[in-house]
Amino acid sequence: MNKAKALLKAMHEGGCKVIGGHVFFTDPSITEAMAVYGYDFIWIDAEHGPFDKHNLQMHVMAANAGGSAAFVRVTENNPAVIKPVLEMGIDGIIIPMVLTAEEASDAIKACLYPPSGIRGFGPRRAIGYNQIPIGTYLQEAESSFLRIVQIEHSKAVENIEAILAVPGLDAIIIGPNDLSASIGLLGNSMQPQVLALGKRIILSAKKAGIPVGVSIGPDERAIRTWIDMGLDFISVGDDISFLQQGANRTLSLVQALV
Repeated sequence: MNKAKALLKAMHEGGCKVIGGHVFFTDPSITEAMAVYGYDFIWIDAEHGPFDKHNLQMHVMAANAGGSAAFVRVTENNPAVIKPVLEMGIDGIIIPMVLTAEEASDAIKACLYPPSGIRGFGPRRAIGYNQIPIGTYLQEAESSFLRIVQIEHSKAVENIEAILAVPGLDAIIIGPNDLSASIGLLGNSMQPQVLALGKRIILSAKKAGIPVGVSIGPDERAIRTWIDMGLDFISVGDDISFLQQGANRTLSLVQALV
């Protein structure tokens, strides 16, 4: 907890100095290890990973224990899904597949208490297990975590200026895989048509003064390409890919010697 303000400041400074990594496996020690390795934030993927709420909170705690911010990508843009995740004291929430300004507004409202939003009140870890006075908590609640929507469909690109204008939005992050799928190029996220959409998103975000990032795997060409497009932050690499890379490298080394 308490890392959101510093990360947002660094995102606004640009230069892609804020670096995150993804976690899909459910053992919290993996999240803690990746935090210890030096990631600024850990993207705990509740959309595609098999997390329940209890396990999710263990990962949030593990990320913070390892020194990283805890970002959670929820399964859907739904207040009932968003609310319990916020109570865990996360540093950032990522809402997937936001297509319109109305959907972005709904996501933000689900993250904010009345009168700005519709979030129900019931913090537990977020309020220091009742150690933080309610008045203090309410003064700091809105700035205690980042509200990030994911742009991963061509329809969202068509609506990007309106999405970026939604009050309370802290940042956006591009999802190249689903973005490529939305134009019939699933599995080909480095195609010029996909990168052109990415460039439009980035330019629009720069004009609006909203930090923009991308979520990708540990592919060197993709990393260089997206950073060169002017990102403010990046979420790159994941536990599954690192395991695969390490195993393949070691096996290849041994097999070449026997």
